[in-house]
Amino acid sequence: PRLAHRAVHVFVRNRRGDLYLQRRSLTKEVAPGLWDTSVGGHVDAGESYLRAACRELDEELGLQVAAEQLQLLHHYVWRTAIETEHVRTFALSHEGPSILHPDEIDEGRFWTPVELRRAEGREQLTANLEHELSLLRVYD
Repeated sequence: PRLAHRAVHVFVRNRRGDLYLQRRSLTKEVAPGLWDTSVGGHVDAGESYLRAACRELDEELGLQVAAEQLQLLHHYVWRTAIETEHVRTFALSHEGPSILHPDEIDEGRFWTPVELRRAEGREQLTANLEHELSLLRVYD
């Protein structure tokens, strides 16, 4: 936890305002099988947060986007017993479809705000996603 690193998250939202979430692969060490942000990953050495977000969109969802298509939402520090991440979160408007990376993601789909509220606190979503949803004010 004392060795901090940089990370990016991207929320993909459709025209109706639904959020695309990914269900983490059951082979993942952290939060296997739980629903998480549309895209998430570590920033490589010498890489910008924005470039990392574009790379992760391509790697995890097969979406090739220009940096100008992403909007910075917020940044925060996420600390757990396992790691400390300096996270920057971006948004992308996109309707799909996407091509899921099978080693990373078991499934993906758009969630309505009502569905997200029902899932919160029921051990379906990662703790980090629940934190992000509070920052996004999805339920307001």
